Amino acid sequence: MSKTNSKKSRLLIVSNRLPVNISRRRGQLQINKSTGGVATGMASLHKKHGGKWIGWPGIQPKNEEERQIIEHRLREEYDCIPVFLSQKELKGFYYGFTNKTLWPLFHYFPQYTEYNSNEWKTYEQVNRIFYDKIFEVARDDDIIWIQDYHLMLLPAELRAKLSNVTIGFFLHIPFPSLEIFRDLPWRENVLRGVLGADLVGFHTFDYMRHFLSCCLRLLGLEHEFGKIHYEGRTVQVDAFPMGIDTNYFTEQTQKPALIRE
Repeated sequence: MSKTNSKKSRLLIVSNRLPVNISRRRGQLQINKSTGGVATGMASLHKKHGGKWIGWPGIQPKNEEERQIIEHRLREEYDCIPVFLSQKELKGFYYGFTNKTLWPLFHYFPQYTEYNSNEWKTYEQVNRIFYDKIFEVARDDDIIWIQDYHLMLLPAELRAKLSNVTIGFFLHIPFPSLEIFRDLPWRENVLRGVLGADLVGFHTFDYMRHFLSCCLRLLGLEHEFGKIHYEGRTVQVDAFPMGIDTNYFTEQTQKPALIRE
């Protein structure tokens, strides 16, 4: 972990995917903007605050030389720090636990939800891989903002070792009611993982209320106006409807290349 060397706190955005995606075409590396709500919604904030974005770049380097090239370009050109994952890790973490377990369950499709203990272990492993990368670059005064259901264990992993940083977590999908969430065999692990954050955000009041209800019924943690006292800290839980950078999209429509006769 780096020591503080700046008066201004940095914003470290952490998500499963980076705002750019790297691919190979005819043997050459290509970098393109990522699609999706998280990348679109957070891009302007990342640019404005000049922090770092940590996430998977969409590719596994074929050798050490390519790894160094990717890391250098992402850091220097995009203020991004890549987290590389093997195909086995991607299979269990992304295509497995997050897409087959968390996504359908949180969207109220328990009939399509799969519970695989090996994929859960991979989910734990990948969250620790993200922690290792953050620990390499984090400073005491950083604000670390973790995004979405892929990394619900990460706040607690960070809190255990980085006690001085400020940690936020935002869920970009619904948080289900207790009747649905309690079907998850690792429900308490997930709740305790999220509670490692100082601020936990959801899109709507209903999602916030479901989370608070689960903390009460499954962990015995009461709240007062969205504040949970947990392990000697206060965790603030609230609703923050997410929008878009309207100024950016307005500016894009005024560019000549986008004007149609």
